[in-house]
Amino acid sequence: MFLQPKSLKYKKLKKGKLKKLEQKSTQLKFGTIGLKCTQSGVITARQIESARQAINRKINRKGKLWIRIYPNLPVTSKPSEVRMGKGKGSVSHWVSRVRAGQVLFELCGIDFYIANLAFNTGKAKLPLKTKIFK
Repeated sequence: MFLQPKSLKYKKLKKGKLKKLEQKSTQLKFGTIGLKCTQSGVITARQIESARQAINRKINRKGKLWIRIYPNLPVTSKPSEVRMGKGKGSVSHWVSRVRAGQVLFELCGIDFYIANLAFNTGKAKLPLKTKIFK
């Protein structure tokens, strides 16, 4: 199953505004090589999971992979061809707000060449522009 919170105080949240630049999580904390986002946006739980699987396949499950983002924002949608009104729709999927400069994934215990290949395949699964850094 995809990443999503076990429980929330409120089932449906407002969208809010997305800030442009990240201040806190811009440096590596756990690994030696990382994948950093260069533009702001939202990444769904499915996209995070598919990127994780692609990276794990390339590194043959050697080394350690950390996911530094978590989808904790519910996105609601109403069924198609439903009239206006009658409240907010039900939760359709979960997303993570990502700012420019935020670290998405970290790897360690693997050489730079293989890590670079792995992150390039993981990068293709994500909707935002990213870069690999040490």
